[in-house]
Amino acid sequence: MLKMKIKQQHVIESISNALQYISYYHAPDFIQAMASAYEKETHQSAKNAIAQILINSKMAALGQRPMCQDTGIVNIFVEVGMDITWDAELSLEDMINEGVRRAYTDPENPLRASIVKDPLFSRENTRDNTPAIINMKVVKGDKVNFIVAAKGCGSENKAKFAVLQPNDSLIDWVLRTVPTMGAGWCPPGLIGIGVGGTAEKAMLLAKQSLMDQIDITEIAQKSNPTNIEKLRLDLFNKINDLGIGAQGLGGVTTVMDVKIKDYPTHAASQPVAMIPNCAATRHIHFSMDGSGVAELPDVDMSIYPDLEMDYSKYKSIDLSTLTREKMSDWNIGDTLLLTGTIITGRDSAHKRLKQMLDNGEGLPTGVDFNNKFIYYVGPVDAVGDEVIGPAGPTTATRMDCFSDMMFENTGILGMIGKAERGQATTQSIKKHKASYLIAVGGAAYLISKSIKKAKKIAFEEMGMEAIYEFEVENMPVTVAVNAQGDNIHVIFKNLLEKNS
Repeated sequence: MLKMKIKQQHVIESISNALQYISYYHAPDFIQAMASAYEKETHQSAKNAIAQILINSKMAALGQRPMCQDTGIVNIFVEVGMDITWDAELSLEDMINEGVRRAYTDPENPLRASIVKDPLFSRENTRDNTPAIINMKVVKGDKVNFIVAAKGCGSENKAKFAVLQPNDSLIDWVLRTVPTMGAGWCPPGLIGIGVGGTAEKAMLLAKQSLMDQIDITEIAQKSNPTNIEKLRLDLFNKINDLGIGAQGLGGVTTVMDVKIKDYPTHAASQPVAMIPNCAATRHIHFSMDGSGVAELPDVDMSIYPDLEMDYSKYKSIDLSTLTREKMSDWNIGDTLLLTGTIITGRDSAHKRLKQMLDNGEGLPTGVDFNNKFIYYVGPVDAVGDEVIGPAGPTTATRMDCFSDMMFENTGILGMIGKAERGQATTQSIKKHKASYLIAVGGAAYLISKSIKKAKKIAFEEMGMEAIYEFEVENMPVTVAVNAQGDNIHVIFKNLLEKNS
């Protein structure tokens, strides 16, 4: 029987199509698990956050625009059949990277280029999100099996690794470690755990485990679960009992599944790795047999719950008349709708501002932070008649080292981001009678619809790191640190420790 050759162009198109697809479509199992988490949630702040994630997901699916502004670092797992024949001039690695390049520069739905080369020094953006992280395995058969994933850095940065003693408890290590990850990984999501092998094998197992379907409910109903399944259930319940909740706001659901893969290891060792996946969990699986471009599944929009933003639960804030005195009335957990002007800036922008201030140059021409909030965001480029592409928050903790500089040199009223702030930054917020507000990580497309005007006002050559001026209308946020220095994440952390 004549075998069909797998063509280079078909691989490139399949990878490109898959990355476009997962940028705006959650997998059905994820939507169903998130909807279940919404129904079970009893903490109002966490329930509101989950609602925004679900609403955002449906909006992204309908608009075919990214569900998160961090469109990820591409992770590819490939199983290459030993009987495969090829019609290709490029290597498989080069085919995959060409597919990534095309997906991320697609003019109909450009995805944010986040990858930098020369990571120790220049950190120059590659502009097309290449290269991907590619793991290949040769197997029996005449097909090529792909898992294509886009991993957000907020969750990737929280990866953990340890080498335990053979008799140490994995459960104890996980329960000690999960609270140290904070909220920057945008829970609720998944926890992937790899045990065994060597250091690099454990990390790879943890990442691979995140590609499996959410099935913890089915596991809980089994009459004869395996030892690994029993361990998954135990960790699932105990992690959720910690009460971290959506966005770290406290609540019933922190994880929607716990995945574990293991591998034989040295008798004197127990390497363990843990990697979370965020509320923008994105992966798809497909095979190629030479018959053409991979077909991706149709999406059943009926799986989405019928939810809308309930603005009656929010307090409207006019940023043009906001003062520090007015902010003193805010309590942590208050939900606000912001209308007015905000200025953006994230890691590289802060670093460059510091250089300018240290050199006595002052702020860039046209950049005025006085009596405004700075929003930690790197948006996706706009298409069509959009004002801006998806524009969700980045992890605020990374900007802690610049907080005093910003308060002392710019006159900002506060910051908007996601996840917790450190103790020193919280004290600085209190000292300057400022505030820290959180927007929901995983609600980037929803948030972008509240941005009515956007223009780059500094560092345009830095791409997503440029400073923008946004005019927003009814932008949803939650007070995380108020002018008195009360910190919502610290309060929940203290409760967590008290109950542990």
